[in-house]
Amino acid sequence: MTRSVLLPPGTPARASRRLARPNRPGPARLLLLLATLCLAACAHRPSYDPADPLETLNRGVYSFNSTADRFVLRPVAVGYKKVVPGFMRTGINNFFANLFYPSTIVNQFLQGKFLDGSSDLGRFLVNSTFGLAGFIDVASHWGLPHHSEDFGQTFGRWGVGEGWYLMLPFLGPSTNRDLLGRIVDIPLNPTTHIRDEGGLIWGLNLLDAIQLRAQLLNADALLKDQLDPYLFVRSAYLQSRWSAIHDGKPPSEEPDFEDFDDF
Repeated sequence: MTRSVLLPPGTPARASRRLARPNRPGPARLLLLLATLCLAACAHRPSYDPADPLETLNRGVYSFNSTADRFVLRPVAVGYKKVVPGFMRTGINNFFANLFYPSTIVNQFLQGKFLDGSSDLGRFLVNSTFGLAGFIDVASHWGLPHHSEDFGQTFGRWGVGEGWYLMLPFLGPSTNRDLLGRIVDIPLNPTTHIRDEGGLIWGLNLLDAIQLRAQLLNADALLKDQLDPYLFVRSAYLQSRWSAIHDGKPPSEEPDFEDFDDF
């Protein structure tokens, strides 16, 4: 199944193909045209999607997250980017990427990617030692590329459905499958095994959130230009996750010519 930016994620593939067929005269086509015009007239209202039955609630959480971001996280991220030099921001990003890399390694093996898993284990060891706890990405220069895997992707590779789309407070977009993946990933997060002295864990998590937000500052203009930012974020997230599950090469769907006999 291939996702389309022209149709909300979750639209059945057969339905999307039917909407794309040439018009034929007749009452059914006229009714379809009228329905399309009605939907266009109500485009400002929340659009129902089978994958997003909690849209009204999700929009409320999205509004809350946007407000918190506008008044708290984004200003802090802007200040962080102005104050911290570029090479230090790169080092901090490398550190957190390496810190959470055990999850990628485990999930590579669980997905049967033994060569990539072995390579990622080597990458983690190299950066943790020669890269000074990951601040310097030595492994990439040694031909050990970076990958990103999590239990949400592993469940997807195992055939577990994504379930409902969810907008989580502070955490942002997710699905039932990815939320479960987040929970299962917790034991692989090294910070959960560190004895917190003086708020160290809170400080690390806060710094990670700030540096991640700073990386997304350039995307603010794109989001601002969207007629419905919520739908844009939902579509972008679901398509991104679908692509990640298939390592950037999602399977294409062959045309079902039997559908043309329905009319």
